[in-house]
Amino acid sequence: MRHARGYRRLNRTHEHRKALFSNMSGSLIEHEQIKTTLPKAKELKRIIDKLITLGKRGDLHARRQAASQLKQDKDVAKLFEVLGPRYAERQGGYCRVLKAGFRYGDMAPMAIIELVDRDPDAKGAADRARLEAEDAE
Repeated sequence: MRHARGYRRLNRTHEHRKALFSNMSGSLIEHEQIKTTLPKAKELKRIIDKLITLGKRGDLHARRQAASQLKQDKDVAKLFEVLGPRYAERQGGYCRVLKAGFRYGDMAPMAIIELVDRDPDAKGAADRARLEAEDAE
């Protein structure tokens, strides 16, 4: 029986798990779609839904709570300025997990996790901007 087992440990220490999901949350907020393993995606869904709920609240305390979980200020800014207003009318279920086959090397089940009303242009926008800045030089 699995009573009172609140989350997946993913064979990592607490600090490693915290850093892993902080990085993955930031990537999902930035790109609005990422590919990862299925157990990580299912666990990230719980975390990102709570972060977007903080973004919907929008007050200073919520911003500080989100900043304590996310590593970069640009992710916090996007969460509160773009994603919070986008999902203001939605009552939860901000992201979806789609199964994406198996990884070639170790046959790990893969998944794509994406925000529900995502902006297709957000994926890779930072890389495109960086490449345009390098070409301009």
